[in-house]
Amino acid sequence: MVYRVLSRHIAGSQSATTSVVVAANDIKVGTILKEEDLKVSEVVGEPSKGVLRTTKEAIGRGVISNLYKNEPILDNRLAAVGSGGGLAATISPGMRACAVKVDDVVGLAGFVTPGQRVDVLITGNPPGNNAADGPKVRTLLQNIEVLSAGTDIQKDQEGKPKSVQVVNLLVTPEQAENLSLASNQTHIQLVLRNPLDTQIAQPPGTAMANLFTGEKTAPASKPASVRNASISHAPQRSERVYLVQVFNGTKRTDEKFVSSEDK
Repeated sequence: MVYRVLSRHIAGSQSATTSVVVAANDIKVGTILKEEDLKVSEVVGEPSKGVLRTTKEAIGRGVISNLYKNEPILDNRLAAVGSGGGLAATISPGMRACAVKVDDVVGLAGFVTPGQRVDVLITGNPPGNNAADGPKVRTLLQNIEVLSAGTDIQKDQEGKPKSVQVVNLLVTPEQAENLSLASNQTHIQLVLRNPLDTQIAQPPGTAMANLFTGEKTAPASKPASVRNASISHAPQRSERVYLVQVFNGTKRTDEKFVSSEDK
């Protein structure tokens, strides 16, 4: 008798259900929820924290993370009331979405997809760069989230529309300024990284000349003041060099002493 009473009590507690709102079908990021996208389902036991209980709480709000059929809809998976949908609804407070044009290889290869993490490399000729060094490359940004990847329509020199690959990156306002300037003055390359790897590296950058000399750092260009020094009209001096050889056992060292006199 005790067993039957406990069994009925356990069965009664397990059968308690709660009404929650779930997705009626797969829903993509940026979608504005409508009544037909939602349905109410009964779940056994205590529902997850933040799950919506009525469809009124979800209708008209934008989806900021992909939802899948029969998945309970959480409040933090939707944009705030009145903020709309689309890409803007997925931007976190204090952040910005910055569009970057990439080449066809990056776009068509498909490795840059929403949610991936990338580093941004820039290649160009810095102001005051020594022409003999060639173009230089450096890592501008690291561990940047990709918001979206697709195509944009622009016009060529003849005014004809052409399709270009565009990637939207989630950046801070300061990073957006740097990225905007780099987009106009340099060539941008995105490199994929493991999303679990959050370490920020310190690459020194390199120049075209390093590819042939084997050096690991970018050769420093002479500042303008140094380059112009060769054309300054300083008084000429005559120099006299004294060479002193020092023998320490079998080891020989040479020491030079320079004296200069005005002509």
